[in-house]
Amino acid sequence: MSWERYLKDNNIRITSGRIAILNILKSSNKGLSAENIYDLCKKQYENLNLSTIYRTLELFEEKEIIKKINIDGPALYVLKKEGHKHLLKCDLCNKSVEIQCPMEEIEEIIKAQAGFSLTEHKLELKGVCEECKDKKNSRN
Repeated sequence: MSWERYLKDNNIRITSGRIAILNILKSSNKGLSAENIYDLCKKQYENLNLSTIYRTLELFEEKEIIKKINIDGPALYVLKKEGHKHLLKCDLCNKSVEIQCPMEEIEEIIKAQAGFSLTEHKLELKGVCEECKDKKNSRN
């Protein structure tokens, strides 16, 4: 699907700047700061000021097109991916809850700080659900 169609389907006005920002994010293999995007726009002769880029990124984040990742330093932006989920299971009652994988943020931190790209991860989460915790506390 083209960006023009994607923006139209999400009720976002189509501009060359918005398309340029989406193309920059799509072509990047890592999260980019607003300043990175600004520099890349200038190289592509896209005349956008930094405040326009911030407003556009904010709009894209509201529409859940991109994800903002806060790490040490400026926030990084990435296109939102269809992520996989992880299962939380209560140690006491075996209740299961599905959550979005939190590794995307961690992967961006690893790229920014160590220059590594993750090829896989294994995440095991254990805990006690709120109901079991409340039952345990009310007995004490």
